[in-house]
Amino acid sequence: MTAAPADLRALLQGAFLHALQAASPARLLEPFLRAQPAPDLILAVGKASVPMARAALDAYPGVPALVITPRGTSDHLPPGEPLPGPTLPSHAEVLRAPHPVPDAASEHAARRALARLGALGTGGRALVLISGGGSALLSLPRGVTLAQKQALTRDLLGSGADIHEINTVRKHLSGVKGGQLAAATRAHVHSLILSDVVGDEPAVIASGPTVPDPTTHADALAVLDRYGLPAPEARTHLGSGAPDTPHDLPNATWEVIGSNRTFLDAARAFIEARGLRAVILGDTFTGEARSLAAFHAAVIHSIRTHGTPLMPPVVLLSGGEATVTLTPGAGRGGRNLEFALALLTELGATGPGLRGVHALSAGTDGQDGSSPAAGAFLTPDSLLRAGQLGLDPREFLRRHDSHTFFETLGDTLHTGLTGHNLNDFRAVALT
Repeated sequence: MTAAPADLRALLQGAFLHALQAASPARLLEPFLRAQPAPDLILAVGKASVPMARAALDAYPGVPALVITPRGTSDHLPPGEPLPGPTLPSHAEVLRAPHPVPDAASEHAARRALARLGALGTGGRALVLISGGGSALLSLPRGVTLAQKQALTRDLLGSGADIHEINTVRKHLSGVKGGQLAAATRAHVHSLILSDVVGDEPAVIASGPTVPDPTTHADALAVLDRYGLPAPEARTHLGSGAPDTPHDLPNATWEVIGSNRTFLDAARAFIEARGLRAVILGDTFTGEARSLAAFHAAVIHSIRTHGTPLMPPVVLLSGGEATVTLTPGAGRGGRNLEFALALLTELGATGPGLRGVHALSAGTDGQDGSSPAAGAFLTPDSLLRAGQLGLDPREFLRRHDSHTFFETLGDTLHTGLTGHNLNDFRAVALT
């Protein structure tokens, strides 16, 4: 193994951007589209909806399409560096809605999707392209008002609940999630799905609008209980005996075509092609960002001290989806920025500090929580530079204000919305 490249920060950024291209929606879709007969309707929803729709419309010119995409996403994705974006043809109907908290546009999008699919008769075929973010983009409140669902969504996002738990609640307060979109049509519905959830469960991705739902109202109530969320209107509906989400959909089929592991494999290939060993620790990491940072710091300490399980130089890669439990008065940030700040404080408490450490933690969708950045870098001099600027990382971590900390250092990664969503990306280079 050759010596580590001189500019490891650039190497980690290059790996991230390369993986966005190598695992792009168009590349992942292409072999599956070749195997499909032409549909009567293309419905694309999620953070990757525009490039997924573009690939499908290239394969099936002239097929009607409905594309539901996050606000801030133009037909040319993303707005700046690093990726050129696709352009949609004029016959594609494009609707934009917010993420992660739904609003009236999300409700309109859900009603429009139900109407377009419902218009297809027996013998018709719908191709549904699903990616992460679809839960917020398609929102048709059931048993609660839109304002109540917005408030509950915010509470769930700040509670520390994972995406499986959040979507369990959202499915049972919706008229479109948990298989109900596919149940609205007599046509055959085939879904091609990009996973943004640990475990790649189709029923969880975008709250599973076109696949059977194995969860129940009781499961949703258990999530509210677990995190101490009052949500009286939601509890009333969930305990009312209202019909549950469909557990069987004979008109629906689906395939998961890409995941976080796909992204990590592409990043590893990029790094190793440049002469540095890269090891994937796993793609199923969940839990609090601070706990994940402590685990990574322990692995770094073992490598530095004992050369186990690996000898440097090496790049440690990991994925999955962390969570952050917010406190009152929280600042700006997200799970990737918080991981980076927590890792900095963990390593800063040891003798070697950040010596020989470069790291990048970023969201593949290009936006981390309430921050406009995708993520942040650590370099061997991060603590030194923070001290020179009078920044106490522990105080910023206490306030969950990781964006301000890294933005002040000039260590945030800005990509704009990437048109993709394959979970978190963490890379730690040790020399």
